[in-house]
Amino acid sequence: MRRINIIQGEHCVVSEPDTMVTTLLGSCIAVCLNDSVSRIGGMNHFLLGEPGADVKPRPDEMQRYGVHAMELLINGMMAKGASRARLKGHIYGGANIIAGLGSIGSQNAEFARRFLETEGIEIGHVDIGGRSARKVEFIPYQGLSRSKNVSDAVPLVRAPVPVIAPPSDGELELF
Repeated sequence: MRRINIIQGEHCVVSEPDTMVTTLLGSCIAVCLNDSVSRIGGMNHFLLGEPGADVKPRPDEMQRYGVHAMELLINGMMAKGASRARLKGHIYGGANIIAGLGSIGSQNAEFARRFLETEGIEIGHVDIGGRSARKVEFIPYQGLSRSKNVSDAVPLVRAPVPVIAPPSDGELELF
């Protein structure tokens, strides 16, 4: 299966079978959308719901915001043949990992839910909140998605690095 990884500020629209879109989230949100008839789906990854009233983002920063990222995802899917009326969405992320950032993750999750409800997009699976990062995997062609807390992942075990002693002729050298 071909894997496409997206990062913050990116989105991906796929209509091919055997393709998975993945991302890693903390307080960010990923919304997965699918049209089960046309078999077109996509995922985005955004940092914040909307810019604050006192923030004037540059055009190249707009994809970091859900309000823009959602439109890019929906429009990208429709350009490939998806019907807005048939879209179903899944919402992931929104963890409150860093205490000093307050409830930014919860605010992001609330934005995503409110956006989908306002746009009349059916909401399927929702895995938001908590204090752990998540890995999200989505197969757009089938509309299948899943998430796993990063803390649930099997830890990597590094092989021990052998210590190689320098050859010794019995003398001690100081440096």
